[in-house]
Amino acid sequence: MSVAGCTANPTGAWMTQQARNLGLEVVDQAARFLVRDRDSKYTGAFDEVFRSQGIRIVKTPVRPPNANAIAERFVRTVRTECLDWLLILNRRHLERVLRVYVDHYNRERGRIARSSFGHPSRLSNPKKSPATYVAAIGSAA
Repeated sequence: MSVAGCTANPTGAWMTQQARNLGLEVVDQAARFLVRDRDSKYTGAFDEVFRSQGIRIVKTPVRPPNANAIAERFVRTVRTECLDWLLILNRRHLERVLRVYVDHYNRERGRIARSSFGHPSRLSNPKKSPATYVAAIGSAA
């Protein structure tokens, strides 16, 4: 799945357009749920884009203490494995780097975690160095 566009000031209409842009990829990957918070920029039209594809909208609880833990963990992972190793030149470069990293994260990291689960011998295998991912980003032109 790719990273949606970037803006400093997202609105409900902008978020709905991003949902439409993302819609085909989500359907191709047979997504069944969309987990989102309760921000006002997620309008009924935004939700309807996903509902029309048969995707169930799941809203996070109101003001729970640990609801953002998974998102914060992902942001920390992106920083330590990717962004801390690169000099980002501009917004376009950042979007490209994030697209490549998210693709890597969804394809490789998930498989590594799933294959390691329940197999202690695999947990001791060393991870690839971040330089490997930086090289992949540089070559993904």
